[in-house]
Amino acid sequence: MSDLLTLAGVHTHIGRYHILQGVDLTAREGRTTMLLGRNGAGKTTTLRTIMGLWPASSGTITLAGTRIEALATPDIATRGIGYVPETMAVFSDLTVKENLILAARTGPLDDAQLAWIFQFFPALKKFWLSSAGTLSGGQKQMLSIARAIVEPRKLLLIDEPTKGLAPAIVGALIDCLAEIKRRGATILLVEQNFRVAEAIGDDVAVMDNGRIMYTGDMPTLAANTALQEHFLGLSLEAHQ
Repeated sequence: MSDLLTLAGVHTHIGRYHILQGVDLTAREGRTTMLLGRNGAGKTTTLRTIMGLWPASSGTITLAGTRIEALATPDIATRGIGYVPETMAVFSDLTVKENLILAARTGPLDDAQLAWIFQFFPALKKFWLSSAGTLSGGQKQMLSIARAIVEPRKLLLIDEPTKGLAPAIVGALIDCLAEIKRRGATILLVEQNFRVAEAIGDDVAVMDNGRIMYTGDMPTLAANTALQEHFLGLSLEAHQ
């Protein structure tokens, strides 16, 4: 199984702050890699650096054998990467339909793909012609994820998708991500809810102070409370 995405010795500075301090990270093709860690560890900065939103100061970022760390964000996005930021990237003044039309860059909306999205997120069908700004927080998160998957992507970068969501929506999201992976996508996912990470993840990397401190398979970390307490500072029960 090959590595679709590789970060090697990546440093990122934001102003005078040195956020990423030599990140080494891989996302294996066709698998879901969880990026875990305490608040402020550098997880969001890692995703934004991959997307070129905060350029790497040094180090290399390789996607499918091609270095991308010097590319502009639009050029990175055209290489089959979908990005779902924590801030729920939707156009509030546009309808749900218009948001998805804009996200489908290669052509018109595919009816079969829409039907598949509606299966997991029926609220998007219900509010199809409603302004995205009128949606609830959970519905906006659904739309943000739908925008990233309205076209097939080889890599999805998703930042805390379950934050603030009702349990029923979280369940639908888990099912959706599992199906995305089954269809062949590779996922790099930041998540604070350890139960969700356990349900979705194949591989795991734990960050602290801008570095990767632990890598392994997710089932091993999920089964070892001592590892959880050491690297995350919380027991499995505390992540419920």
